[in-house]
Amino acid sequence: MLRIAVQSKGRLYEDTMALLAEAGIKVSSSKRTLLVQAKNFPVEILYLRDDDIPQSVASGVADLGVVGMNEYEERHEDAEVVRPLGFSQCRLSLAIPKHIGYTGIQWFEGKKIATSYPVILRRYLEQQGIQADVHVITGSVEISPSIGLADAIFDIVSSGSTLVSNNLTEVEVVMKSEALLIANRTLDAEKRALLDELLFRIEAVKSAEDKKYVLMNVPTAHLQEVIDVLPGAKSPTVMPLATEGWNSVHTVIEEKCFWTIIGKLKELGAQGILVVPIEKMIL
Repeated sequence: MLRIAVQSKGRLYEDTMALLAEAGIKVSSSKRTLLVQAKNFPVEILYLRDDDIPQSVASGVADLGVVGMNEYEERHEDAEVVRPLGFSQCRLSLAIPKHIGYTGIQWFEGKKIATSYPVILRRYLEQQGIQADVHVITGSVEISPSIGLADAIFDIVSSGSTLVSNNLTEVEVVMKSEALLIANRTLDAEKRALLDELLFRIEAVKSAEDKKYVLMNVPTAHLQEVIDVLPGAKSPTVMPLATEGWNSVHTVIEEKCFWTIIGKLKELGAQGILVVPIEKMIL
């Protein structure tokens, strides 16, 4: 059985549980119990604080973990990164009071910077050749400048609304972060096999994201032109219709280019265009 360490609350918890559900793994939504076993797959979920997950995986308390790249880099534990998961995206940035005129990275020379991520910050400042006073605090980092505790902050930024509400402005993006699936480096063969099965399911879910299954009727006279503009996963499926001179064409289109492609298809005479969401996609 695999034990997966998951953040006990917040957006990362919600995104992780949604991914497991999409992968067909049923886990009780109750977080009153620290350790919960899935009903239909040999995994159990260990609920932890996000900053405890890297160590729990590296030490073998958990076999796998879902953690933000920011926490993985900050804790610097010896755990294997299996794959990025694409959700819970954010960034670690330097921010200063809005009324201050920012002149570039040299502005931070000699300044006091409040953060919960001193390892990442010190590494960045060293790379930039900046000497600054790193002040480590936990929670409510964004209020530090307003109460005179620091000149600037280094913290997670998602929408930026927290910075705005505290009269701060983001001036340097140091690192972009997303959720990672990490693993203990000493998993035995049985657990590796379970991990492979879990990854197979995750890949099927992730491959289907932002894609649409499109069916349309295309006149034979324009069939090759239609095929040429379709950015499908591979060659589209083409089947003749009962009506002579027409074909049914099936393909997969990424949502980001959907409307542009649809416009071209209509110009080429495609009719009866049907768009279907994709739940899973096995490549």
